[in-house]
Amino acid sequence: MDLTDEFSPYREDGKLYGFVCVVTGASHPIGQAIIQELATHGAAAIYACDHSSSPDFTTALSTSLSSLTTLTPSSPPRPTSTKIIPYPISPPSSATEHETLALIDEILASYGRLDVWVCSPSPLVGPASIFDTTTPILHTLFENHALGPFFALKHAPAAMGKLAPEKGGYPNAVRKKQAYGSVVVVTGGGQKGGIGYEMCRAAVLGVVKGGAGVLKGTGVRGNVVSCGVVSSGGVDDEGVKGDDIPLGRAAQPKEIARVVGFLASGFSSYITGANLVVDGGASAMNPSVVPII
Repeated sequence: MDLTDEFSPYREDGKLYGFVCVVTGASHPIGQAIIQELATHGAAAIYACDHSSSPDFTTALSTSLSSLTTLTPSSPPRPTSTKIIPYPISPPSSATEHETLALIDEILASYGRLDVWVCSPSPLVGPASIFDTTTPILHTLFENHALGPFFALKHAPAAMGKLAPEKGGYPNAVRKKQAYGSVVVVTGGGQKGGIGYEMCRAAVLGVVKGGAGVLKGTGVRGNVVSCGVVSSGGVDDEGVKGDDIPLGRAAQPKEIARVVGFLASGFSSYITGANLVVDGGASAMNPSVVPII
């Protein structure tokens, strides 16, 4: 697909300039880093979705974004004008599909377009032992890890195919003259889970790989980012064994976010149905450390 000017990754105003995005799991460190990455590269609006019950979530998110600047190839950084919209959602359940549709309706009513949908990881990994993995636990794992990506891939592409021939009346607005979209699912990022968790990760990859054919001709791409261990910035990092990772350390959330930004942008225009492993080489050195799905 030849990208028109508004989707060129070499735009002087940012490779994601004008994009309207959704990021789920927005209170997770990786989710917050992804929001910062999208905003830094010129996104017009980001719906920051989370079912966190913390009343400080919106305040913390706004504070972390207040000092952001937009990066451009040839101009000095400038304060970002990206609009961040905190969007509360229920914990994953049978209502996930209804909430996905309601969110898409709100986005189209407000902006008339949708370009990027990112499912950032859930911290839920379940018991290590198969014998401790009950049916309710298995259902909960599946709802947390697989339902969101499935319904995003089911419903978002139709919205991403809608064109916006006229420039919107909001900051960073640009016309949308061709169908374009990117669905990115991030898995992993924590310590190794049990068989239930690994089964759900495989289900997510199945959704994206199976979806590649479904997306044919839509202008929308779907990909997975499989993380190794990602730093939480806390005491949990002390348990990370650098000897098992060729790069000698856990990833920083922003390093995962940069890969997501690449997949969201026109730089990855010929990548779909792929699983990008971002684990510092751990799976190449010892496949049992971070299984490749």
